[in-house]
Amino acid sequence: MASSSSSCNTIFLGFFVYLSLAHLTIFISANKVYVVYMGSSDNQDPDHILTRNHQILTSVHSESVEEAKAAHLYSYKHGFKGFAAKLNDDQALQISKMEGVVSVFENKKRKLHTTHSWDFIGLGEEETMEIPGFSTKEQVDVIIGFIDTGIWPESPSFSDSDMPPVPPEWKGICQSGEAFNATNCNRKLIGARYYHMGYEAEQQQQQQQKHAKLNQKHLENTDDPKKKLSFRSPRDSNGHGTHTASTAAGRYVAMSYNGLAGGGARGGAPMARIAVYKTCWDSGCYDADILAAFDDAVRDGVHIVSLSLGPDAPQGDYFSDAISIGSYHAVSRGITVVSSVGNEGGKGSATNLAPWLITVAASSTDREFTSKLQMGNGVNLKGESLGVYEMKAPARIISASIANRGFFTPYQSSYCLESSLNHTKTKGKVLLCRHTERSTESKLAKGEVVKAAGGVGMILIDETDKDVAIPFNFPAAIVGKRMGNRILSYINSTRKATTRIFASKAKIGSQPAPRVASFSSKGPNALTPEILKPDITAPGLNILAAWSPAIGKMKFNILSGTSMACPHVTGIVALIKAVHPSWSPSAIKSAIMTTATVFDKKGNPIRVDPDSRRGNAFDYGSGFIDPTAVLDPGLVYDSNPTDYKSFLCSIGYNQKMLHTITRDNATCKTKPFSNHPSSLNYPAILVPNLKSTFSVTRTLTNVRNLKQEMSYSYRAVVSTLLGIEVDVHPRRLVFNRYGQKMNFTVTFRKNSAPSQGYVFGYLQWKNRKTRVTTPLVVRVVPSNLGVVV
Repeated sequence: MASSSSSCNTIFLGFFVYLSLAHLTIFISANKVYVVYMGSSDNQDPDHILTRNHQILTSVHSESVEEAKAAHLYSYKHGFKGFAAKLNDDQALQISKMEGVVSVFENKKRKLHTTHSWDFIGLGEEETMEIPGFSTKEQVDVIIGFIDTGIWPESPSFSDSDMPPVPPEWKGICQSGEAFNATNCNRKLIGARYYHMGYEAEQQQQQQQKHAKLNQKHLENTDDPKKKLSFRSPRDSNGHGTHTASTAAGRYVAMSYNGLAGGGARGGAPMARIAVYKTCWDSGCYDADILAAFDDAVRDGVHIVSLSLGPDAPQGDYFSDAISIGSYHAVSRGITVVSSVGNEGGKGSATNLAPWLITVAASSTDREFTSKLQMGNGVNLKGESLGVYEMKAPARIISASIANRGFFTPYQSSYCLESSLNHTKTKGKVLLCRHTERSTESKLAKGEVVKAAGGVGMILIDETDKDVAIPFNFPAAIVGKRMGNRILSYINSTRKATTRIFASKAKIGSQPAPRVASFSSKGPNALTPEILKPDITAPGLNILAAWSPAIGKMKFNILSGTSMACPHVTGIVALIKAVHPSWSPSAIKSAIMTTATVFDKKGNPIRVDPDSRRGNAFDYGSGFIDPTAVLDPGLVYDSNPTDYKSFLCSIGYNQKMLHTITRDNATCKTKPFSNHPSSLNYPAILVPNLKSTFSVTRTLTNVRNLKQEMSYSYRAVVSTLLGIEVDVHPRRLVFNRYGQKMNFTVTFRKNSAPSQGYVFGYLQWKNRKTRVTTPLVVRVVPSNLGVVV
């Protein structure tokens, strides 16, 4: 299985078929699929939407009904309006100019962002996942929709033992298909659908000469990924969807990975219901299918949507992005949407940037998988590995650069490229290889190269993702650059350097944790820098969960990626919904963000791999999630659909565009619309272009019931921001009833010696019981640059 951090296997989950989130349309030119988005469905008759879509398609096909029908893939008509279709560029351009069309965009591919983790977070071992002071038993009424690669329904993680009947308000279906029928659903897995038209249209375009199609013949297990099948059904042949669903809501089961990390494991909300929407196939996830899944999920009645997938960075405009569009209309209907931030690792690489999304970064737990490296000079080192193979005796170790073959240079062979190694020089030896890519496949491939050339082991130098454990199929381990140079020095110090690589073992508590994973995409938000992304951090490194036996005949697997972090937050959202079913998506997000911690388990500031630098809000958002505090945050920053309309106005959407999206009478001239995106009532305050003075107003809502006390009083505490003066008014807030709202204003002033770049701090509203923490991020613009803010 590819690592979740692999760009080629990353999923960001993200026509006349019913959908219901907004007006949307997709076209495939003669050789393309396009999506046409037409804004909110506004409770319009689905048949009327279908008729309008039909008229549009017919008009650009010279009034040919047959050609329009052949071009059509999906119609979206439940949460929003629009359709997907096969069109040429001229037809797409014509439609983009029609009345009522918000945007027309190509059917882009999204990538997958691809246990003990719950113990590490702080939830108990029992399956009900009770949190002191609160009962989460109502999670049986919470339905989570997963937009992913499907599910392996026979996994014990999805057993419905002792679960009550399906909630009566559920409107979803269990869609039959290849190796999957209605009997595969139960009281746990209550719904399953699959979407393939957007994917197949792209495959037909890209592989016309090869006539590539989904294999529809028969179910077959294979260890050869080249022979892996794709089931035209909700059944998961990839493993990713099964892994994410079980991480968020899997039942308590005994599991291990080839004997490693054995014990009991479960999801965050093990009694919550699961509905799967399979949109992701071997080559990725396509916009047309993702939007169809969102539309059905809204109609079916899910409470939460989880997507461990997303676009490449930099992300495009919100309403030319399937995940942003689908989630906007879902959130407008009270559905919380959780997404992964991406696995590109660099500054400004964060994706899933919309403020209505909860966007999750990845961090470590305190469990690592290491192999002992016993060097011939008596020094014992360790490397990361999931390998169960070990060397029976020491063998000579050499640098791969001296094992070059034929026309390959020493530099090329040092990376153990295919065919680059000389068999005579490699046979019987351990090779020290270098690595620069992020994908699991490329690391496994290097092991295969060394093994095929006669090597008996490999040590791989990989500074970027050195903590990501890989399931090598012969003795091998990964080390960082510093340790790699140490090993190289030993090799160069003697003609008889040797090493012995041992099998991997799981070890707990040997390193500071959590640490932000090196692959986790970072801020600032490249689309709207006033909105913090990521929002929160959760475990995403070396996560054990259920798996599809179609891949390697394994029932469980260990993966790394923000794909694995996302369902940890999804599970906690389900617990919040169980205790506070009336809370809005923004209130839930606020509770998660304002109760997070920026300290590791030893009380030190969270660090960032691979160089252990001190982290900041662009690395981990508001911090590492704390499920023991989210159910009682005290105060929340709440927002409603009107606030998001205000936000759209502030970033340049005009009245006509706003009306097309929302289908109501809202205008950018109507209060409370603001003229600055920083004014959105977000649980973080970012000012990216401060030139002199700037003020931001926020509203806090009391969500704690008053008991013996007559009121709750909070005082403001502000950390120091280098080079910036911060004033909060008022400094004290007093709440005397549940649901009461109070405003405060934060004013930022540049002082005489401002710092360069972004500075980070926090505002905390605190009393004896509670701390409501808000990240503050400010960048001073030099006086000769930028605009006055």
